[in-house]
Amino acid sequence: MSSNFALQHVKRLFNAQKTGHTGTLDPLASGLLPLMFGEATKFANDLIQASKTYEATVRLGYSSTTGDAEGELEEDSKRLQVIENLGENHILEVFSHMKGSMEQTPPMYSALKKEGKPLYEYARQGVEVERQARTIQLFQLNLLAFEKSGTEASISFEAECSKGTYIRTLGEDIAKALGTRGYLTALRRTKIGDLDVKEALTLEALQALHEKAGQFSLEQSLIEVDSLLTHLQAITLDQDSGRRFLHGQRLPLELTGQPAGRVRVYANLGTEPAAGKTAVFLGTGTLETHGKGGLLRPERLIQVNL
Repeated sequence: MSSNFALQHVKRLFNAQKTGHTGTLDPLASGLLPLMFGEATKFANDLIQASKTYEATVRLGYSSTTGDAEGELEEDSKRLQVIENLGENHILEVFSHMKGSMEQTPPMYSALKKEGKPLYEYARQGVEVERQARTIQLFQLNLLAFEKSGTEASISFEAECSKGTYIRTLGEDIAKALGTRGYLTALRRTKIGDLDVKEALTLEALQALHEKAGQFSLEQSLIEVDSLLTHLQAITLDQDSGRRFLHGQRLPLELTGQPAGRVRVYANLGTEPAAGKTAVFLGTGTLETHGKGGLLRPERLIQVNL
């Protein structure tokens, strides 16, 4: 299914008006697809910018027109020799050299747009257009499995990478560094920022929850909006300052070790905690140095009553 199909299906279950998703998954791919509802959609860009973790498998010795199993395959004439001499130590050595900053050219079969049209539309017409290489970061590249049987070989790996990284291209680059060609036969996204697929729900689970317990139980399955912002430091205001912040006012603050930059902002609820909470999330702001102190400027705010 497409990422949009998944979103529309869940949107109907929740009877939601305002929805969105981040990180479109290729048809071949499985795994984590964050869906956002209501106020959470205001912070989609934070997930788009976050690092992502994938598990993938590359079949060695062949290239594919699409970089994955959906394309037309072409055998590498050197594949038998490369596979015969290939060992795990060689793979680990290649991985160690690939970590860090590297240049990557987006594949033709991608949703990246050229003159308003996705590259994959040009590719389907047999047209190749010039693409500009981009700098990406490989924070981790770990070998999960190396399988070799007769004349066939494949590598499974885990990659934690910056936004804009194409794992199909990474798979091809790994094969090239090993002296042959390769294409992806499996791809699964396991993490985006602090969100983990282990904590996700399948469409089938959400459907069953809806049929068994109704709308309330569905809403209980959602995580809090500020779960998208755990990479930002937190600042908690008193209730009066929280109200002023929500009205768009800039607030002078004492800087107690917090560096300048974006922050997530909360307000104390006083002596009457709501639903077990002592503070409520208000949105994001920018903390600036101002004289001997600091100045908190509102950025993206959510609708909340204090």
